[in-house]
Amino acid sequence: MLSSLPSLDGLEFAPVSRPEGGEVGPGTRFAYHEEDGLVWADYRGGEVVRGHLVGTRSGDTVEFRYVQLNRAGETASGHCTSVLTRLADGRLRLDETWRWESRPGAGTSAVEEVLPY
Repeated sequence: MLSSLPSLDGLEFAPVSRPEGGEVGPGTRFAYHEEDGLVWADYRGGEVVRGHLVGTRSGDTVEFRYVQLNRAGETASGHCTSVLTRLADGRLRLDETWRWESRPGAGTSAVEEVLPY
């Protein structure tokens, strides 16, 4: 399935807020990469010391698994489905539905493209 929205490759995203039950928050930054339907990102900031995600994109839907290390020294992993949209100002947004696989909990969140200065 093709998308009218551009590749995520080389884009930076930041969370809109910190969801209940999550560790990613406004201080976290995601550096996305995309090639031939494969998507991956490194992220850090806020409560997250280091995180990685890897998955696939089909049209405007991104499916991935993530693993991260928090400031308390705990690791956690989960699964996320994100839907890509374009904001009124032209930036991209990912609306996410996620669930932990390594512990109880699930929720929704959103990340938005951070434009370079």
